[in-house]
Amino acid sequence: MLEVKNVSFSYGKKEVLKDISLTVKPGELLIITAPSGYGKSTLGKIIGGYLKPSKGEVIVDDKNILDYSGYLPVQMAFQHPEKSVNRKWKIDKILNEGWNVNRDVAEKFGIKDYWLEKFPQELSGGELQRICLARIMSDETKYLVLDEITTMVDAITQVQLFEVLEHFRLKHNMGMILISHNHKLIERLDGKVLDLTKF
Repeated sequence: MLEVKNVSFSYGKKEVLKDISLTVKPGELLIITAPSGYGKSTLGKIIGGYLKPSKGEVIVDDKNILDYSGYLPVQMAFQHPEKSVNRKWKIDKILNEGWNVNRDVAEKFGIKDYWLEKFPQELSGGELQRICLARIMSDETKYLVLDEITTMVDAITQVQLFEVLEHFRLKHNMGMILISHNHKLIERLDGKVLDLTKF
């Protein structure tokens, strides 16, 4: 289980999160929502081990997320995929950076073989987001944090991506945390909703 225990975070003197607690079980979908400025992305980065909370802790399978080394059981995808890849690398190297992505995963995300010889700037936002999602779908991934991942894609691609993500969540029993303020998307998904404006 993934547990966020009394997490607070401040940027300097500005406190953006205060005493946030939540749990996500394997196979469960949690949707974190709130308008801009409520610390959704900051909370996502704390859960993913990118930021250290000012107070509190994130526990994954009885171990603090900050105590893991190597491939983390919590993996994160971001709103702007172009900012989370090395633009000097070809797609093949980016895709297989953490593990050797198998053909089943690549096909599920609609990744074309000819993309692999290209550089990130030669792909569309939607194509690059597929790469960024496929590369975190290792068997070692237990939980996903998805931060506004469909902002850069069209409506059809949005639906396709979530169908694939639902497949992995259910088939591989992954816990999934979706950060979004897209109410139409939230209404379509069957998950519990955490509204940060209530904290």
